[in-house]
Amino acid sequence: MRIGLLTEGGYPYVSGEAGLWCDRLVRGLEQHEFDVYALSRSERQEAEGWVPLPPQVSRVRTASLWDVEDDGVVHGRRARRRFAECYGELAAALCTTAPVGSSAYSAHSAYSERASEAASEGESALEADRFANALYGLAELARDEGGLPSALRSETAVRALERACRAPGAHRSAREARVPDLLAVAARIERALRPLSLDWYEDDGLGAVDLCHAASGGTAALPGLLARHFCDVPLLVTEYGVRLRTHYLTEPDAPPAIRSLLAAFHGRLAAETYRRAAVITPGNTHARRWQERCGADRAKLRTVHPGMDATPFAETGESPEGADPHTLVWVGRVEPTKDLVSLLHAFAEIRRAEPGARLRIVGAATGPEGAAYLAHCRGLAAQLFPDEADGPHAVGRNPVSFEETGGPELPSRADAYGAGALVVLSSVVEGFPSGLVEAMFCGRATVSTDVGAVVEAIGGTGLVVPPRNPRALAEACVVLLRDPERRERLGAAARARALELFTVEQNVAAFHSIYLEILSRTPVRRVVLDDTGEPLPFAVPAEAHMPGRWTDSTARVVAWGGPGWATNAPVRATSPASATEGAR
Repeated sequence: MRIGLLTEGGYPYVSGEAGLWCDRLVRGLEQHEFDVYALSRSERQEAEGWVPLPPQVSRVRTASLWDVEDDGVVHGRRARRRFAECYGELAAALCTTAPVGSSAYSAHSAYSERASEAASEGESALEADRFANALYGLAELARDEGGLPSALRSETAVRALERACRAPGAHRSAREARVPDLLAVAARIERALRPLSLDWYEDDGLGAVDLCHAASGGTAALPGLLARHFCDVPLLVTEYGVRLRTHYLTEPDAPPAIRSLLAAFHGRLAAETYRRAAVITPGNTHARRWQERCGADRAKLRTVHPGMDATPFAETGESPEGADPHTLVWVGRVEPTKDLVSLLHAFAEIRRAEPGARLRIVGAATGPEGAAYLAHCRGLAAQLFPDEADGPHAVGRNPVSFEETGGPELPSRADAYGAGALVVLSSVVEGFPSGLVEAMFCGRATVSTDVGAVVEAIGGTGLVVPPRNPRALAEACVVLLRDPERRERLGAAARARALELFTVEQNVAAFHSIYLEILSRTPVRRVVLDDTGEPLPFAVPAEAHMPGRWTDSTARVVAWGGPGWATNAPVRATSPASATEGAR
C-alpha cells in the first residue's frame, strides 16, 4: 500500500524529533511505498540535509514553518469576509468556556450533577464542532484563494481574536489579554495553521495515498486532517509525547493569557485530530492518559511502544560481569529536568554508606541553559566531594566524573552503561525513557524516579522512587550496591523485558498490522470493473496491495482520484474458486 508519512521537525531531516523512529519504520516496511510530507522548524535543520532514504520512499515534499514570506495573494471583498467569519468562529471557540454547574448539595444533587455533566458535555461538543467548522472553513478558503499566510497575520485576525477575548462568556485569562499577548497568539496560530495553505491535498498529492500516518500530533497531523476532509483518506496518529503536555512544560513563564489561549488551541486541535483519526497509537500509557483527557475515544487507542535497535547493546548485555560493582552510571542529556542536583545529593548519602562508591555522569549539555546547568552541577560536585587521594604523595581524584561518549574510554553509549553495575535515572520530567531501555538492553539493574512512562517501561525489573527525593534514591542505590545477586537477577529480567517489548521488530510488526486493519475497514476509493464493465463488489481488500497471489487477473480498474499507479496495473478480483479454496 501507499503511505503518506507526515512529520514535523523530524524525518527525513538529519536532526529533529522522531527522525530515527520514522527511519526504522520505513526501512522495516519495505513492502510498502512511502510518500514523506515533512514540515521543517528551522533554517539550520534544512541546511543539515536529509538522512539517506531507502528505495521505498518514492517522494518527499517539504514545507517550512520557520520563515515568513509574503504569499502575494490579494484577497477580494468576499474572501476577506469569509476569512473574518471563519477566523472569528475559531477565536470564539478558543475563548469560550463551558458553564460550570453549582456544587451546592441538595436533595436533588445527584440529578443536578448528572444534568450539569450532560450540559457541560453538550456545550463542549458544540464548541468542538464550532472549532472544526471554522478550521475546515479556513482550509476551503485557502484552497480556493491559493493560500492564507498573509490573512492569518493580518490586522483582521488580531481584531477577531480581540473581539473573542472581550465577548461575554470568555474565560478570565482571555479577557485579561493585552495587545502584545494577542499579537503573540495570532503569530503562533498562524504558524500552526500554515499547512492550510499548502498544495498537498490534490489527487496527485495526499489524495493519492491509501493512508496518512502522522508521526506526531498538532501541526504534523493537520495535513492528515485536511486529506481526510478533502479526499477521505484515513488517518493514523502516533504520539510519543502529547503536544498539549509539551506546551505546558516548555512555556511555564509565558503570560497567563498566552498560555491559556494556546493551550485551548492545542487542546481543540488535538480533540479534532483524535475524533477524525481511524486509529491512535500512543507510545506509552502516560501519553495514552493525556490523549484520553483530550477527548480520544478508547476504542481507537492502540499502545505501540517505541522500537529501539538492541544490536549495539548486545555485547554488553551478554557479558554483565565486566561492570565495576562499586560504580553508578547516569547517561543522558544534561538539562534541568534531569535533576542531577538531587542525584549528587543522593550520592553524598551513598558515599557515607558505601565509601568506595563512584558516580559517572555521561552526557553533553545542549544550548546555553544546559551548559549553565552543567557548570552548576560541576561546582556542586566539587563542593560536596573534595578530591580524594590514596596517600600523602598521590594525586587526588573526585568520586564524581563528568564525561561524554565518543572518546577512547567510552566510545559508545553501550560502553557507558557497561562501565557500572547500576544505572540511575533521576528525572523530574520524562516521556518514554529511552535511555532506561538502553540500560535494560545492556542487562543492568536500574534505580529510577517515578515519572512519565518509567514504571511502564521497567515493570518489576528495577527499583522506583519518588522524584526530588535524594534520600529515597540513595537508599535504593545502597540496597542494590550491597546485593550483587539481586542486581544480576534484575538486570537479566530487565534485558528479557526490553527484548520482548521495545525492539524495532515488534514496533514494525505492530504498525504493519494496524495498516492492514485500517485499510480493511476503509471504503474503497477506486471502482473495480469485471469483464462486462460492471462494478465488482469487495474487489480491493487491503491484502490486494501485498505481495503474493491473493487475487485473480480478470478485473480492470477505474480510479476515482486515486494514485496514478492504480491505473497502470489492474487490481485483480478474487474469483469464486479461489475464495472457496481460501475458506478451506
